[in-house]
Amino acid sequence: MYKLEATSKDCKAKAGEITTGHGIIKTPIFMPVGTVGSVKGIGIKELNEEINAQIILGNTYHLYLRPGLDIIRRAGGIQKFNAWNKPMLTDSGGFQVYSLGKIRKITENGCTFQSHIDGSRHEFTPEKVMDIQRTIGADIIMAFDECTPYPCDYKYANNSLNMTLKWLDRCFNRFNSTMPLYGYDQMLFPIVQGSVYEDLRKKCCNEVIKYNAEGYAIGGLSVGEPAEDMYRIIDLCTDILPKDKPCYLMGVGTPENILEAIERGIDMFDCVMPTRNGRNAMLFTWEGTMNMRNQKWASDFSPIDKNGTASVDKLYTKAYLRHLFVAKELLAMEIASIHNLAFYLDLIKNAREHILQGDFKQWKQSVIGKISRKL
Repeated sequence: MYKLEATSKDCKAKAGEITTGHGIIKTPIFMPVGTVGSVKGIGIKELNEEINAQIILGNTYHLYLRPGLDIIRRAGGIQKFNAWNKPMLTDSGGFQVYSLGKIRKITENGCTFQSHIDGSRHEFTPEKVMDIQRTIGADIIMAFDECTPYPCDYKYANNSLNMTLKWLDRCFNRFNSTMPLYGYDQMLFPIVQGSVYEDLRKKCCNEVIKYNAEGYAIGGLSVGEPAEDMYRIIDLCTDILPKDKPCYLMGVGTPENILEAIERGIDMFDCVMPTRNGRNAMLFTWEGTMNMRNQKWASDFSPIDKNGTASVDKLYTKAYLRHLFVAKELLAMEIASIHNLAFYLDLIKNAREHILQGDFKQWKQSVIGKISRKL
């Protein structure tokens, strides 16, 4: 259930609350990616106390393959299994199936693919994906879709969209004919596809809202298209999708992308960028991005980030973190990942506060140039 708390007067930015079986999510919100049920290199204590995460994301494809549904069911659901007693969302696996390339085959019935782990063959149908996500037990689950590549010709995008809409109907039929397994409700979000073609996106938006779902997602963006195309499609979709329901932009993105998307009406985000870039020595800060392998930090004994909210930001110096990266110590990747996720959650917390205060657009303009700089 979603409660709209505030909407900006001069843009589509909004603040709200999503009530789930594992607690309330205050939006806008960023979800750390926990693909296999864990955020890479970060424990639950850090997610709670350092990063202040409200919800994390798991992936149906990966959890289905390993550890497998029997283990998750016997554990009592994903939150019992990974000790994360807060809301979770599962991506249906559509993006992972898309990324398998030559080792998968898509048909009207679903998708057959080979495991990237051992080469074993499997099939995902809309019905099976609903059953898998029921078993995993996330609070918010996603409809099975095909994520089209970029560039993508119109004919392929149109055929893919028509198949995704047929799959969506099958997803809802299965979802509505089954029950959650662990004593709390689950929400099913449809995914809007259609590549960068406005008529296809409009068609998809108008079809998915017929299901009166508890939230909606926009997929198939941040796959290589220019940023202006991404923003154009977001604007188009949020003009049509219900304003009193949460809207989730899948797989996006940079801090700049997130602020631009909030201005266009997006409530929820996920992306591997904070942790992946962190493991590769890139830090996001309120002053810009830092490459911690650069020589310029070798004798800089100031804190990692004077504006950071995580304890690692004040505890360690830039010189020490650079030393850890140059020495290829695992601690470097942990510190950087904690810092980046804490920054993303702080960024989105500030965005929410300024939406509630009524000055989001002015605030966004004052910070977006700084956070996009390279230091």
